[in-house]
Amino acid sequence: MNVELAYGRHGLHVDVPEDAVVIRPVEVPGLPDEAAAIDAALAQPIAAPGAATVPLRDLVKPTDRVVVVFSDITRPMPSDRALPPLLRLLDGVVPREQITLLNGLGTHRANSPEELEGMLGRDIVNHYRVAQSDAWATDDLVDLGRTRFGHRAVVNRQYLEADVRILTGFIEPHLFAGFSGGPKAVLPGIAGIDAIMDNHGYAMLNHPQATWGQTEGNPVWEEMREVALMTRPSFLLNVTLNRHRQITGVFAGDMVAAHRAGVEAVRRTAMVGVEAPFDVVLTTNSGYPLDINLYQAVKGMSAAAQIVKQGGDIVIAAECRDGVPDYGEYRRLVHEGGSLQGIVDLISQPGFHCHDQWEAQLQVQVQQKATVHVHSSYLPDDEVRGMLFEPCHDVEATVADLLRRHGPGARLCVLPEGPQTIPYLA
Repeated sequence: MNVELAYGRHGLHVDVPEDAVVIRPVEVPGLPDEAAAIDAALAQPIAAPGAATVPLRDLVKPTDRVVVVFSDITRPMPSDRALPPLLRLLDGVVPREQITLLNGLGTHRANSPEELEGMLGRDIVNHYRVAQSDAWATDDLVDLGRTRFGHRAVVNRQYLEADVRILTGFIEPHLFAGFSGGPKAVLPGIAGIDAIMDNHGYAMLNHPQATWGQTEGNPVWEEMREVALMTRPSFLLNVTLNRHRQITGVFAGDMVAAHRAGVEAVRRTAMVGVEAPFDVVLTTNSGYPLDINLYQAVKGMSAAAQIVKQGGDIVIAAECRDGVPDYGEYRRLVHEGGSLQGIVDLISQPGFHCHDQWEAQLQVQVQQKATVHVHSSYLPDDEVRGMLFEPCHDVEATVADLLRRHGPGARLCVLPEGPQTIPYLA
């Protein structure tokens, strides 16, 4: 059976045994008119329980300063299609010089002018002020106090000082926040490094509810919601996508209520139950831009880990055109730890805080369950081994060899879209 894996920009075709179980997201057609659907959602937003529905146009005054937070290049959010209807509405009320588009980088690198143009479209970049958050820029951050978890809530000043604060993003299952979108635009999107470090700390991620598809009872997500609410967001615009990056749903209005509605829609289409674990799971990281580096590819590994047998094997095809990457501390933490237990010993020390420790921790959680084989067009073998993974040059040959090693009756599952579908043991 030939299967196309989401890999880089162009995909990767592989042959797998006919009895392999292939799990894809439920096919949801794209909206026939995305702009019209967004216009309608902005005019008839989802209100908080007991609150009146207030169209976005009625929330904005001509004198207002408006900040619109958008996702960075590591997310497949179609900002070039989702933002124009929003900006057209604002243009009818607020002068453009009073509108700032803020790139929520979290701890990621700044995006280049070319990347911003590709993400937003040339017209938006040329006609609006575009800024990028910086988690380390102390003067650009405001401390709002402590959360109920005892952590500092530190957030971008530009956003906080705006009169109208609009959050955008897309909703999909997330490996430790439960689902993306909603409050993630604030934390980690435009938060300070200390707030991000605390939220992504060892104990928080070690909580059993800090996993795919869990929001309520998940301390990571609950703190994200708490911090976002402390900033008094004015409006949320979130979308859902299919594997072709077509918009399938628009969820706008109150941050909590609109996000909850989007989460329920995604839960019905992206969470798939299986009856028993598999010996081998072949996965991806959903193609470009999500498989831009090895750091991001841990998500695809984690999705596969949900249904692999203890002692099984995971094969991930992730292009990694941006390397490990070179920025951040992920590579250094893995190298310094030197082994799975070494990484745990390092990052679980009381008071230990280091940028990217969460990705090293999640990698360990996966590898404590299965051996991971990485197929990449950009990472050399020594780099892959240095990150404690096994290099895979030929996906088909590797999968066939692993099935032979597991013996007669070995079972294979394929996740062609990676974490766009999250399997779980029913």
